[in-house]
Amino acid sequence: MPVPLLQRRLIFVTGKGGVGKSTVAEALALRAARSGLRTVIADLNADGHAHELEHEANLFRISVDPQHAMEEYLSLKVGGAAGQLLGHSRLFSAFAMATPGMRELLSLGKIWELAQTDRRTPQASPYDLTIVDAPASGHGAALLRTPRTFAEIARVGPIARQAAAIAQTLSDRDFTAIVGVAIPEELAVGETLELHEALQRERLELDAVILNCCHPDRFEPPEVETLTALDGGPYTSVRLALGADQRARMEREQAARLERRFGERLQRLPYLFEPELDDAALGRLAAELRL
Repeated sequence: MPVPLLQRRLIFVTGKGGVGKSTVAEALALRAARSGLRTVIADLNADGHAHELEHEANLFRISVDPQHAMEEYLSLKVGGAAGQLLGHSRLFSAFAMATPGMRELLSLGKIWELAQTDRRTPQASPYDLTIVDAPASGHGAALLRTPRTFAEIARVGPIARQAAAIAQTLSDRDFTAIVGVAIPEELAVGETLELHEALQRERLELDAVILNCCHPDRFEPPEVETLTALDGGPYTSVRLALGADQRARMEREQAARLERRFGERLQRLPYLFEPELDDAALGRLAAELRL
């Protein structure tokens, strides 16, 4: 049985755009940091939403840039003036970045380095946990597929060895977890099920699915019957109440689709009726997580 999420060293968080993927990644990171783990959020979404969490003890954030990752890799592997020359060469950079999948491999290489207990970056302290705010589902699955593809194509050489090491790390479920985020709507749930199938084709697995923004069930069946009997009268509040019940019923149906596939791996986070999520609200979400 896979180990609990917070006992891994690397967690990827992905999901359909607009489902609160970044918020869930931050809630996971906040929970980990408050439990005493030195935690870093690695952001692969340059324009992604981010809360100001830097004042939290044990919590750090890094934006992973493929160009910088390449320069760092060349500096470590080639070294000296030659490494710096290649890293800053516009022609070499253009060629490298134009290679299909190279940007993804370079980004994953940096993430792999962040997750190591013995980091290659000079004077860099290790983290207990690296949480990756990964791209949306389709791109996220392609990102996780990249190292194995490169390892199979290159076969020999430093790129093949590095890609193989990353691929092995991603498939080690004691080390790496993949978390899918959805909301209880048909399209988001469908995309999560498709993500699950795409990952399985790559011999990877969703270790948890977070169903975000779940509205509460406010009414029991007898109360719904009473409200239905009153419907049609001059009661705006009755129509609003019945609308809320219908929404909750539809959400239950979508949650059931995920529960049939993932069982205990499915977790729910409540819809927070807040104009925006501040640190206190994010802390409430973090406390709800089963880790």
